[in-house]
Amino acid sequence: MHNLAGFSLAFGLAVIGYYLADFIGISLMGMERSPVSPIMMAIVLGVLVRNTLPLPAMFDAGIKFSMVRLLRLGIILLGMGLSLGQVGEVGLKSLPVVVVCVIVALVVVTWLSKRIGLSNRLGTLIAAGTGICGATAIVALAPAINAKDEETSYAVASIALFGMIAMLVYPFLAHWMFDGNAFQIGLFLGTAVHDTSQVAGSGMVYQQYFGDSEVLDTAMVTKLIRNLGMLLVIPILSVLYHRSSGETTKAPKWWTMVPLFVVGFALMSLLRTIGDMGTPALGFLSPEQWSAVTGYAATMAKASLSVAMAAVGLGTSFKGLRRIGFKPLGVGLFSALLVGLVSYSLITLLY
Repeated sequence: MHNLAGFSLAFGLAVIGYYLADFIGISLMGMERSPVSPIMMAIVLGVLVRNTLPLPAMFDAGIKFSMVRLLRLGIILLGMGLSLGQVGEVGLKSLPVVVVCVIVALVVVTWLSKRIGLSNRLGTLIAAGTGICGATAIVALAPAINAKDEETSYAVASIALFGMIAMLVYPFLAHWMFDGNAFQIGLFLGTAVHDTSQVAGSGMVYQQYFGDSEVLDTAMVTKLIRNLGMLLVIPILSVLYHRSSGETTKAPKWWTMVPLFVVGFALMSLLRTIGDMGTPALGFLSPEQWSAVTGYAATMAKASLSVAMAAVGLGTSFKGLRRIGFKPLGVGLFSALLVGLVSYSLITLLY
């Protein structure tokens, strides 16, 4: 029950965003189909509510539940839309871009942070958040390098700010840069946007504006490949940091760095593959019933992600940004632009 208030608020904003988008696009602008994205409206409404109204603490648990649990549920259900063959094909194609973007972010951003006087810990956290998977990588890496709570908060805030901007801007920029090529756009969003929730949001914004679901699928598979980079990158960063600083701490266990929603996505994709292989599907479902099951999963994924995106807006507070100062924000901006430029260059060169 403690999740109910925050969940209800996020759900309400998602519904309002849906109707508000139609009202603006159809009623006010006179369009046959609204050019305004309901997801974008839900995010913007969430940000406005969080940063303009005194939101009681009773909403926090439900907002976090929606932002974390519903997001993961939506990602898992997205796996029902892709067979293992499709996931493998996208994953292999995206791997070179993912690897280079991660390496460039880690090397260049860490070097720049040292040059301008940031602590090794803060620079490493921003580099990991930009290169791998946003706040998840920061939170996983922080205890391994003895990061202070303040450094962790600064890194998360920087990633949240520029990832939020990228989530709302990159779908339109990518459509223009890649001339509507769905695979290239999805690959760009999956490598250039920071957090998993932000990648999901950018893919859904693109789908709602331009009507192409392939972009969301490609972006999410690419992002999940990036997420798995934590298995290798975080232990390496931990070892390198402790060798240079002389500090000691226990490295995190490898299984704690495997996001369970990645496993869930793969299992749903496996289920889709098995279901598509024979008639009746899974040995007991007719083609019509199997189609209904996959359609229901897609609808539930969209609904879960919509509420999660409203919660992302509600969880974005800009009050603490003044305390961060120019240097961490400058590094965050530079790293975001750097990864975007590297991603664009590689995609243009390779595909």
